[in-house]
Amino acid sequence: MPDSRRPAPEPVSADPIGGDAGPLPWPAVQQRLIEPRFYWFATTRPDGRPHVRPVLGVVLDGALHTTSSPATRKAKNLAANRHCSVSVSVDHVDVILEGTAEHVTDMTQLHRISDAYAAKYGWPTTPVDGALDAPYGAPTGGPPPYDLYRIEPITVFALGTNEELAPLSTRFRF
Repeated sequence: MPDSRRPAPEPVSADPIGGDAGPLPWPAVQQRLIEPRFYWFATTRPDGRPHVRPVLGVVLDGALHTTSSPATRKAKNLAANRHCSVSVSVDHVDVILEGTAEHVTDMTQLHRISDAYAAKYGWPTTPVDGALDAPYGAPTGGPPPYDLYRIEPITVFALGTNEELAPLSTRFRF
């Protein structure tokens, strides 16, 4: 089976939005996306209303991945509109990733991401038929099996929340 790894997404621009101090380095922002235990995941309902839930997530090949049962509201929203956002607050920087969710069904990728979930959360998942199965469900994920989504960034905002980092606030475009 071929390995479907893709290169990590890299920004094409980094525009300071906090002052003249220059942009935050992209590797420092990427690290902040790896660390959190929980992420806030926002999708849009068909009638335009927002839908936000805490989710688990792992970063692999430089991209954030999360899961959802096909029966949940967020999965139904993604089926109708792949645009979404994910936000976290880590080490005096708020990071907001705006992008599109790509449904991942490749078994090689599912195995790799299953291993990443086990390493980060101790959550045992098993790739089955293009999804992840698990012995127990997640509160915001619904019951297993879980569809896997890779969040492809379009814009990432890194907003410093203290005097040192606020002047380095940056908008990255992909």
